[in-house]
Amino acid sequence: METAPVLGFADGGSLQATANHPALELLNTVAWRLDRDRTVDRIGEASELVRWAAFVGILDPGQREGFTAEAHQDRAGAREVVRRCRDLRDALYAVVQPLATDGRSDPAPRAHLVARLLRDLGHSEIVTVMPLRWDSRPRGLRDLPEALGIHAWDLLAHEDPTRLRQCRDDACGWLFLDRSRNGSRRWCSSADCGNRSRARRHRSRTSATTAPRTPS
Repeated sequence: METAPVLGFADGGSLQATANHPALELLNTVAWRLDRDRTVDRIGEASELVRWAAFVGILDPGQREGFTAEAHQDRAGAREVVRRCRDLRDALYAVVQPLATDGRSDPAPRAHLVARLLRDLGHSEIVTVMPLRWDSRPRGLRDLPEALGIHAWDLLAHEDPTRLRQCRDDACGWLFLDRSRNGSRRWCSSADCGNRSRARRHRSRTSATTAPRTPS
């Protein structure tokens, strides 16, 4: 069974790490993306963004307190960081989601995303040459958009696109890398969307077997 770390929120919502890559975890900060009546943005504020970044391991242990303090000290700057991270999320989703569903991506969103990622790389240091990798560790709150951009570049440069999946739940819309041996993973979480699907199938079977028969 697929399990996922969960981070609870005071409003009853939660974050889950199910995607097997930080850039896809960023996309999944939109909950119930395919159901507009239920859609929730989990990084609408700087405090949520910092909490999420610490949860998925983008921040080193101990950085969260300092980043949160930065957000309180410079609220306008923090709002700009959130906006840039959400813009990156939208640009990456426009490219990756089609790859996860039909294996294609349109040139215009792809060009827009690559141009942005190249700008992010220009502010980063190279860690290794072969394979070519950049330092993705943010040293301050304002570094978060570039750090996420490097994770997005890593996803596009180093991961197998045939392993991209979209959760089979009609309302979820979360994306993940299927690292199962036989490539058969269907759900963002077997304990979440998977359980709901099994419950729906059970109710459907129960209703079919208990429905009154029409006399012949």
